[in-house]
Amino acid sequence: MNPLLKSIFSTEFAFAVIRVMTPLLLPALGVAITNLAGSVNIALEGIMLIAAFFGVLVSAFTGSLFLSLLAGIAAGVALAAILGYFHLKLKADIILGAIALNLFAAGFTIFMLFLITGDKGSTSSLKSLVFPSVHIPLIRHIPVLGDIVSGHNVLTYVAVLMVLVFYIIVYKTPLGLRIRAVGQNPDAAASVGIKVDRIKLYALMLSGFFGALGGLYLSMGYVSWFSRDMTAGRGFIAIAASTLGGNLPMGTFLASLLFGVVNAFAIYIASLNVPSELIQMIPYLVTLVALTIFSLRTLRKRPAKKEEKKLHVDEAAL
Repeated sequence: MNPLLKSIFSTEFAFAVIRVMTPLLLPALGVAITNLAGSVNIALEGIMLIAAFFGVLVSAFTGSLFLSLLAGIAAGVALAAILGYFHLKLKADIILGAIALNLFAAGFTIFMLFLITGDKGSTSSLKSLVFPSVHIPLIRHIPVLGDIVSGHNVLTYVAVLMVLVFYIIVYKTPLGLRIRAVGQNPDAAASVGIKVDRIKLYALMLSGFFGALGGLYLSMGYVSWFSRDMTAGRGFIAIAASTLGGNLPMGTFLASLLFGVVNAFAIYIASLNVPSELIQMIPYLVTLVALTIFSLRTLRKRPAKKEEKKLHVDEAAL
């Protein structure tokens, strides 16, 4: 068998897919919940950067994983709340506000990195902590399955758990019902006493929570340091994953898994004599292709829906 194919059809590759999927799944859940509320958050790139930076910084100066976790989450939620303030209070366009916050996060983290470490590249000079890996009892000893599922960073298992948390919040709580109501028809929701702006703010803050966990995984799980622009477009790929997944918990999970396969494949072919620029382009190219296919399928369904509505109108007139 070809060495590349042999490496792809291996437990190591499957393990890498789950590892690479984690920083895509968490922000994708954040995008999905704001999509359901009708206020899409494309500032996940900046939220992840801010959370990743403050997590490493606090862990380096306090030596506490718990405090670094709280600091990263607080930073991510705060940035999402700022976006909510711009959009809901100041009536700024949410897309422009999100772009501004992404640019701010990129510049702010580099500036603070230079002030604290004297380095504009990474925090490698700081002794920061990492979240531990977990070997699942019993499962770790199962051939093949144990090699794939066990031994991941604890935040990977948290990410999978967050799919269930997302489902419970959106479909099993009053807040989730209000989020979906606001996203489907804000005027109707307001007419029954729902505070539309407040619910949208809650959805944005929840997206900040999910995105912050993704950022913390990048700097304290995937690697053990913060580096400038380390999100590398993952926040934008997360938008594609949530869109392809229909903003549904399992759909978003499967779409994130797909992009995880693509990213892992790009890493594995790096050993071949292939230009690095081409390898780096693969995840984004697949994202564009997937979104194009999704858009074409959506456009094809619209005429059918229009014809169905017209038929109902004609039947009612008769």
